[in-house]
Parts: sequence; C-alpha cells; structure tokens
Amino acid sequence: MKFGMRVRGGLLAALIMFAVPVATALVATFASAPAAAQTVASIEVEGNRRVEVETIRSYFKPGPNGQLDAGRIDDGLKALIETGLFQDVKINRDHGRLVVVVVENPVINRVAFEGNKKIKDEQLSAEIQSKPRGTFSRPMVQSDAQRIAEIYRRSGRYDVHVTPEIIEQPNNRVDLVFTIDEGGKTGVRSIDFVGNNFYSSYRLKDVIKTHETNWLSFLGSGDIYDPDRVEADRDLIRRFYLKHGFADVQVVAALTEYDPEKKGFLVTFKIEEGQQYRVASVKYETTIANFDPNALSNFSYVYVGSLYNAEAVEKSVEQMQIEASRRGYAFAVVRPRGDRNFDAHTVSIVFSVDEGPRTYIERINIRGNSRTRDYVIRREFDISEGDAYNRALVDRAERRLKNLDYFKEVKITTEPGSSSDRVVLNVNLEEKSTGDFSVSGGYSTTDGALAEVSISERNFLGRGLFAKAAVTYGQYARGLSLSFVEPYLLDYRIALGLDAYYREQMANNYIAYGTKTVGFSPRLGLQLREDLSMQLRYSIYQQEISLPSYLANCNNNPGNGLLAFNPSPAWVTANRPGTANGGTVTDGGQTATDTSGLGLWCYSDGEASLPVRKELSEGAAITSAIGYTLNYNTLDNNKNPTDGLLIDFKQDFAGVGGDVTYLKSQIDAKYYAPLVSDIVGLIHLQGGILNKIGNDELRMLDHFQMGPNLVRGFAPNGIGPRDINPFGTQDAIGGTKYWGASFELQMPFWFLPKEVGLKGAVYADAGGLYDYQGPTTWAATGELTTPASQKGGNSNCIPPTQPPAFSSGTCTGLVYNDSNVIRSSVGIGLIWASPFGPLRFDYAVPLTKGQFDRVQQFKFGGGTSF
Repeated sequence: MKFGMRVRGGLLAALIMFAVPVATALVATFASAPAAAQTVASIEVEGNRRVEVETIRSYFKPGPNGQLDAGRIDDGLKALIETGLFQDVKINRDHGRLVVVVVENPVINRVAFEGNKKIKDEQLSAEIQSKPRGTFSRPMVQSDAQRIAEIYRRSGRYDVHVTPEIIEQPNNRVDLVFTIDEGGKTGVRSIDFVGNNFYSSYRLKDVIKTHETNWLSFLGSGDIYDPDRVEADRDLIRRFYLKHGFADVQVVAALTEYDPEKKGFLVTFKIEEGQQYRVASVKYETTIANFDPNALSNFSYVYVGSLYNAEAVEKSVEQMQIEASRRGYAFAVVRPRGDRNFDAHTVSIVFSVDEGPRTYIERINIRGNSRTRDYVIRREFDISEGDAYNRALVDRAERRLKNLDYFKEVKITTEPGSSSDRVVLNVNLEEKSTGDFSVSGGYSTTDGALAEVSISERNFLGRGLFAKAAVTYGQYARGLSLSFVEPYLLDYRIALGLDAYYREQMANNYIAYGTKTVGFSPRLGLQLREDLSMQLRYSIYQQEISLPSYLANCNNNPGNGLLAFNPSPAWVTANRPGTANGGTVTDGGQTATDTSGLGLWCYSDGEASLPVRKELSEGAAITSAIGYTLNYNTLDNNKNPTDGLLIDFKQDFAGVGGDVTYLKSQIDAKYYAPLVSDIVGLIHLQGGILNKIGNDELRMLDHFQMGPNLVRGFAPNGIGPRDINPFGTQDAIGGTKYWGASFELQMPFWFLPKEVGLKGAVYADAGGLYDYQGPTTWAATGELTTPASQKGGNSNCIPPTQPPAFSSGTCTGLVYNDSNVIRSSVGIGLIWASPFGPLRFDYAVPLTKGQFDRVQQFKFGGGTSF
C-alpha cells in the first residue's frame, strides 16, 4: 500500500514547499526582542480572506493583567497552526506593533475518485473527511488516502494504491482527486493448525469463519483475508475447545504471512490444547442470609460426569442470576469457580452467590436506529430504567438484539450515571437491510422441477414484524402463500403467526390423483426455555381430489359396480344376452349385458381405487383442527449439526367444526454425536398414530403416506397398504400407524478442501406403515356395498382371463394388502452444502419389503435461492 501526492499549479506548490513555520525560531526571536506590552486588541492581522480578524485574535489568550508576553504569543501561534485553516502563520514586530501574517489553506472545490470500480463514489465520499467547500488540509488528505486504502483492504484488496492529486483553481480553490489502483483480491491460500492433537485440522476449519480460496470462492467472501476475522477465529477456536472439556486451552497466536508467489496469505493458528476434563462435582454456596443456593440447582446446565463445558457454565450463571432476581435478590451475583484435579483430569465446579453492588439503571440510550422503532429494541430487555442493574440480563438483551438479525453490529456499554449508584446503558446499533427478494429453484425425484419467487421483510415498517409472500410453480406442484408474524403479541414474548395458502399437487408417477388445498392457520409460539419451545395452532382448510375422467368413469356404465375384473372380448360376446337385473354395454362395436349386476365394465379402461373415487364423489371437505408442537433442540448447529438432540412432538385434533374428525400424533427425534476422525453418527427415530374419534370414518387423505421419508430405497407413497386390484391404478391408500429407525454415519472427504462442502454418508433404515382404516365399501348410486372388503386379497377376485363365481359376492368392495412387514434398506449418500443450496443424493437397496411395495433406489433433492 503506497501513498503519494501530486500538486498541479506553481503557486500552491511553492506555498506548500516553503510555508512550514519554525516555531522554535520565532520563540528565540521573541526571547531576544525587548519586552513590549501588547494586548489582544493591538494585534494586527494580514493575509486573511475568509477567516475574520477577531477569530484569529481569539486564539491569543492574555495574562491576568491583560498583556501578552512571549510565551502567550507562542501559544497563540501554535493554536492557529493546529486549526488546519492556514498553510502558514508568521508573527512579526513592526515599530512596536504585533502583526500576524497568515496564508489561508485553499477551499476544496470538489472531491473526485478515479479508478474505483469495486466501490462506489458515494461509499468513499461518506468515509473521508475532505469535503467540497471545506478547507484543504494536507494531513487530512493523507489520512483520507489511508482510510480509502483501509476500506479496500477490508474487502480483501491489499495491493491497492491511493494517490491524492491537487488541481489548483482560481480564487484559492483546489480540486482534490483520489486516483485509485484497486489491485486484485488477496485471498487466504492456506489455513494450518499447530498443536491440535485431539481435533483434526479438517474439523477445526469447520469452526472458524475464514476459509481457503478455491474454485467456488467467487460465490462468497470467507476466503478474503480480514485481520479482524482472523482474530475473531482465535476466539471461536478457544470457545470450541472450552465447550468440549479443554479447560486449559490457549490459542497462542494467529500468524499471518503474505506469500508473493501464491499471491495470498498463509494463516497458522498455534494451539495448546491441554487436557480434557470432566465434571467431578457441582456445589452451590452463598453469603446472602436466608437464601438457599441449592434452590438454583434446577437452573444448572452442568452435570456430574459430563465433559466440562464453559458455554454450559455461562448459561447456568445467567439462568441462576435471573432466578435469584425473581426471588427478590435483585443484586445477587453468581460467580462460578472451577477447582481442577490435574491428575484425575476433573473439575469441581462451585457456583457462589453473593450480594453485588447496589446499582440502578438510570437511563437506557439507544443510538443508531434510524428505521427500527425504539420500543422494538427496548422490549428485548427484561430490565428497564429504574431497575436494579443485572449484568446477566444485559448480556441476554444484547444476544437477543443480535439474534433479531436487524443490525450489522450491536454493542451495549455502560457509563457512570449522575451518582455512584447509578449506571447508564448505551445501546449502539448499526442497521442493515432486512428485506429479501429471492428466486428459488430446485429439483427432486418426487416433485420434479420446482421454482419459487418470494419477497419477505423481517422488520416490516420498522416495527419488528415479519411478512412474506411466495409463489411456487413446478412440474407437479403449484401454490401461493402469505405469512405474517407479530413476535410480541400484546407486548408479551408470544409470537402470533398467520398463514394463508393455496396448494395444488398434480398426479405424477407416484400418485394417480391430484389435490387442491386452500387454508388458513393462526399460530402462537412460546419459548419455554432456551432449548424448549412450544407452538399452538389452529388450522382450517378445504381439500378436494381431482382425477382424469378415464379413472373415474365407472358411473357412466350401466352396472355401476366395483368388480375388480377386466373381462376378455370372448367373455363379453359369450354373455351378450341380458337378464332382468343386468345392463347393456357396447364395447368395440359389440354389445354385452352385465348379468351379475356387479358392473364388470368399471375397470375395462383402468379405474382409480375405491377410497380415491369416494373422496372425489363427496367433493371438497373442510378440516378444522387444533394442535400443538413441542420442540426440544440442543444442536450445536442447526444447518450442519455434529452434536446434540432434536425432538419434535406434535398432535392435531380435527373435529372443531368441519367435516373431518381424527386425532393425529407424531414424534421425530434425531441425535447427533461426534465419533472419530470427524465422523458424525446420527440416530433418527420417528413414529405416528392416527386415531378415530367416535364412529366417524377416517378419510384416505388423512392417513399417513410413507416412502423414502421413512425408509430410503422406496418410492414416494411406495410402502404400506395398497389397492392390489391389478386392473386399476393400484393406489397407495396409507396407514394409521408407522414407525421408523435409521442409523447414519456422515464423514467428510478428507482429500477435498473443506470449503467444497462435500460429505459422504452410509446408512441403514428400517420401518413400517400399516393398519388402513379408511372406506372399504361405498354406497354410491347403483353400487353394491353388502359384501365385505378383502384385506390381503382373495384369489377368487383376480383371475387372469375368466370371471369367478359371483354367488358369494366376495369380489365387491376394496381389495387391498395391509401386511405389517418390516421394510429395511442400506445405502450410501452424498451431501453437498453447495453455494447453490443444500443438495443430497441417495442410493439405497431394499433388504426386506412388502409384496406390493414400490422401489426407487436413487433419490435426489435440493434447491437454492439467488
């Protein structure tokens, strides 16, 4: 980084070259001159054009007797020079008079930038001090050049050169031009770790924010060298080790070196890991009278036998201090103490509760929020002006403000108040854009190609509201959704959400019918603890089925029956004579009579399953349901978890009005654990049950439909109860009970750069879906409903070419398979956290399956926003 300055115009160049005052010489001159009584009023000023005479005289401060001695004249000279208004200041004596001769700095006519392509003029103008119509100052210009270079360095351009040029104009004016040679981006070519024995370098690269430059770096900025980010990475590494039991860890240094050959920086972190500790004991003590410290044990996240976790200790201190405040001890301070046993590698933790200083909050100042309303910020505080000062609550408020994602920077500082027991909180903010417009695209083997256009605002109207509108259009799915969230309902920390949606799912290779759903759902979200949340909801929606005419044309035939049989032309010809209860059908120029009255012609061109056609005939149904979801989340990272537990339990009760009644319960649990060599283990358990309410029949649409979401290697809607009539569409009709278990190992590709984001997976799945309880017979006009359905099929019902004996009537109603077979599979997967969005490829081979299950060994899904 180089700086220089070029001056155009001879007069200005001469002034700058020869106008450096020599204060010491002047002092010597005055020291040798005879003392003369001078006053401020007697000072004469020469050479000033813009600066008033009285302004110049004001910099000379007289003594107690109103006189100016040599020392005070020298102080006034220095003060005039420090103003930056003058290029030169001289003090002369002329026949006993004190004459101040000044040469004023030029006025800046305009400020321009040349050569800047990556950063706009407006951004640079806002950062420098030199302004049009301001006073030109050489030190200020040099400072501005350094500031411009610093801005480029923050964006990763360390080869930048900034040269200020001065162009002289008439009337003591100048044009200031900053000529910028931006240079190229300076990336991080390598990141190394020294001293890390327990965790691999590959694992630690996942902890820090700085990344190595690779072929995908143009999509992000994490590979651009930023010294502040590298320093922050040191703290991230230290906190990572402290979270996993390394109480003695030290990140000794973060060494950076520029390599001219590689044209980038080499970053090396030096680590001293120390030993890994476990918790030997947890105790509580206090110096506060009448306070039982053991009452705080329920608010501890630290447990005997577990790895020492500094983050859990911090959370415990915060929760305990807040609880003590709730119990009336507003000034209680909780301090943790850890006594280490270096031989046993254990830590004994003591939480000490003491009386802190009696300090009150005098005022909370909020600065930097030009758009966000004050109350949106203040409601994140659990304390207000006049309350006892509680550092834990202040830290919690700062964390909440950061989590809002409304601000680039949040910093809460304190300063003394009007008295020793008062403190002022200063909340310093820097706002950022909170609106998003995105175009998303994706493809999966289930839903085909899919695109979404959405617009959202996280801080709508500056009131902290969330609003989103999205339109989806795809090969098999289309829809429109509107969402609105008020995070503080009636000033309580309860989130109110409103969702309205329209969804259309078209028939595809895995489902013979389409559905249209229009609905509205208000919901309430409550954060019970940091790791536990609850959502209450009400849903009302209308849903209907659509079918191509050729899959629902049984009612067009005279028989109107349900026989699962496709008669041969020879059989039609042989049975042409009619009977009293039969109907006549013309097929291919031949006329035949259904002598059985069972509607042999329903499946002559393929027919949807009975439950599907029943839904179609009954038209749109309205579902009105209330429900709740409990979410327990201790994951270390929601996007790329390696450790922790995630449990979702939800129940929905339909029957609060509407046409449908049921009770649906589901649970989904995922446990991640780091194993060895950066391999992460995942155990995934899930289950659900659908119960009838009273004697009301369950709809087919309300049953669970499962496929690769339960056991990979199977097609969507590929497992569970199915209509087995070979002449129809053989639709999956769903089940009321399911369970699933999966074990997966996720491992990185160590030979690839970490930043590529590729991981491999091997897994084994098992599960089952069974117990269909939907309609099996149907009382449509002219159709038979007396005979029972055939669960598991009947060999008399599906002859290859000839009709069976119909006297028993065993071929009417739904014929389906519902065997409780354990489906299982093993497979491999490729997981890519790509810049284009998360992508996953799976190839699985079923080991056990039902007789009529459908297999799909390859599955792909993913998408992105841009």
